[in-house]
Amino acid sequence: MSSTKIGQDDLLSKLAEWNIQTETIEHPQVFTVEQALPYLEKREGKFAKNLFLKDKKKRLYLFCAPHDAEIKLNDLAKLVGATGGLRFADSSVLEEKLGIQQGSVSVFGIINDTENEVKLVLDQHLLDQTYSKIWFHPMVNSATTSISPTDLKTFIDHTNHEALIVDLS
Repeated sequence: MSSTKIGQDDLLSKLAEWNIQTETIEHPQVFTVEQALPYLEKREGKFAKNLFLKDKKKRLYLFCAPHDAEIKLNDLAKLVGATGGLRFADSSVLEEKLGIQQGSVSVFGIINDTENEVKLVLDQHLLDQTYSKIWFHPMVNSATTSISPTDLKTFIDHTNHEALIVDLS
C-alpha cells in the first residue's frame, strides 16, 4: 500500500482525465462553512458540509450534505446503522485514510481511500439535481471546487466507492 496521497493538483488532473467538469475558486484558508460562504456568494449551486465520523466499532463514515442541512448525529447513526452512535474521528485517522486535514474534509478525499475503509454517506439532495453544482474543498481549505450531481456520481464510481444515500428532510 502506497503512503502517497493525492493532493489538490493531482485531484484536479484526475477529474479532468475523467471528463468531469469543475470550476475552482482560490481563496484564503477557511475552517468553517460560514467562513467559506462569502467566496461563493455569486456562484451557482450549493456549498457542502462534510463530516468525518466513526462509530464505536471504529467504522469510518464520510458524510456530505448541503451546508445548511440540519444534521443530528443520533438520527444519522440510525440511518447508517452505526453501532453506539457517531462521533468525530481523529484528525490523524482523517489524514491517514483520506489524505486531508481538518478544515478540508470533502467528498474528494475518497480518492485516497483505496482500501474502501470509509463508508461514503450522501444526503440525497446532492445527487437528485436539487442543485446544479455542489461546491467542495479540493483536498485543501484554500480553494473550493464545483461539480455537478451527475459528475459527482461519475467521480464516486471512479473511486470504486458506493454511496449510501440518506434523506435528512
